[in-house]
Amino acid sequence: MKKTNLSNSNPRRDFIKNTTVASLGISIIPRHVLGGKGFIAPSDKLIVAGIGVGGKGESDIYSFAQSGKADIGFLCDVDDRRASRSISRFPKAKYYKDWRELFDKEGKSFDAVSVSTPDHNHAAPTMAAMQMGKHVYVQKPLTHDIYEARKLTEGAEKYKIVSQMGNQGASGDGVRKLREWYNAGLIGDVHTVYCWTDRPVWPQGIPWPANKAKVPKELDWDLWLGTAPYKDYIDGLVPFNWRGWWDYGTGALGDMGCHLVEAPYRVLDLKYPKDVQCSVGSVYVDEFKRGYFPDSCPPSSHVTMTFPKTTKTKGDVILHWMDGGIQPTRPEELGPNETFGDGGNGVLFIGTKGKMMCGTYGENPQLLPLSRTAEVNVPQEFKRVTNGAEGHYAQWVEAAIAGYGKKELSSPFEIAGPLTETLLIANLAIRGVDIRNEKKNEKNGKTYFEYPGRNIEMVWDAENMRVTNLDEANKYVKRNYREGWSL
Repeated sequence: MKKTNLSNSNPRRDFIKNTTVASLGISIIPRHVLGGKGFIAPSDKLIVAGIGVGGKGESDIYSFAQSGKADIGFLCDVDDRRASRSISRFPKAKYYKDWRELFDKEGKSFDAVSVSTPDHNHAAPTMAAMQMGKHVYVQKPLTHDIYEARKLTEGAEKYKIVSQMGNQGASGDGVRKLREWYNAGLIGDVHTVYCWTDRPVWPQGIPWPANKAKVPKELDWDLWLGTAPYKDYIDGLVPFNWRGWWDYGTGALGDMGCHLVEAPYRVLDLKYPKDVQCSVGSVYVDEFKRGYFPDSCPPSSHVTMTFPKTTKTKGDVILHWMDGGIQPTRPEELGPNETFGDGGNGVLFIGTKGKMMCGTYGENPQLLPLSRTAEVNVPQEFKRVTNGAEGHYAQWVEAAIAGYGKKELSSPFEIAGPLTETLLIANLAIRGVDIRNEKKNEKNGKTYFEYPGRNIEMVWDAENMRVTNLDEANKYVKRNYREGWSL
């Protein structure tokens, strides 16, 4: 088994000791190698290393290249099948399966790193890249755990690197228009928000399969597991369905929360919730018994979070998250045949003077009733990102070329980190409702289970990252990493 302990290594020191520019054997030289501080290469291109280059990772690095200001110098993926399209698309890029080897051998040859792995492997390469002084772009959700989100947020500032999370809706016009409407007082003071999704569209609420399968020859299973506990390979987990398992994914909240909660987060200037409570759906184990499977995210959930008063509100804000097809009651201002949100997903703001809504990514913002949208003309307050959501990628590339603190970004870690933490706090409640304590009936001596996380409101201490009234839930704030894979 290949192992590394990031806390016991110093990538920058190792690179200086073991690597020289002359030995790299590639034609792409990063900007910072060619000159001193502040030097700008003639091509002014950002050299990007992609970690996880199939699926969304492929589209991410392609979008960086399409900006005209980035070259894809290196590709890394644990699965040759997933990497094949990117290898064909970027034939000059050098290919690795292990990001640790990539960093060790090529650390002087790239400026920035794009991370698009399963959630459980986001934080380790991102932190290592930041410690090397590399700019980072990380797919949503930023991390798997609350602890990781906090550390990456702190790391971006400490190491003075340009960061961006891959929730491209943050660069869209929709969220900016919602902010302008709210700041103009069109719906008064918002006190309640609903966010909902029809996800998951992968299996959840199921037991871990009992039968192991043969690992495909193109896949390095040990590298895919990375920080997660070792388990035998099973069919159907890779490349998509890992999202429904707590060891690897973050469920519907992790998948869609960054695209939906982003809008109220920015409009209302929300930070961390002060309490959270939830209920979850269960599945039929047999004809007479409903059950829960702790390894798997539930098939549906309804989470309620309370946010303290902000500069944009007059009091607390209650935010409802609903997944698995659960939706809030349609507002009375919406016609019976008019689309609520974008159909399967949406966000509804309820204020003292009115309501407004949008779809995924903050798209198609609407005032209610819908006729009001066309009647209102509010001056533009916030500068738009060129090409909107699609400009999210070029925005990061240009900011990285300019250097830390030189250009505004839509979702830097200082924003993306707390947003991700909020979603993971909600997941903390989802997992906490199924914490069970074994008890024994004093009268008949029979064993039974109680669930202390159900029917309570978990109180969250944001500064110390802990639930104050259910200590058992705090084990989910930071995972126990597999030996050799610490953050």
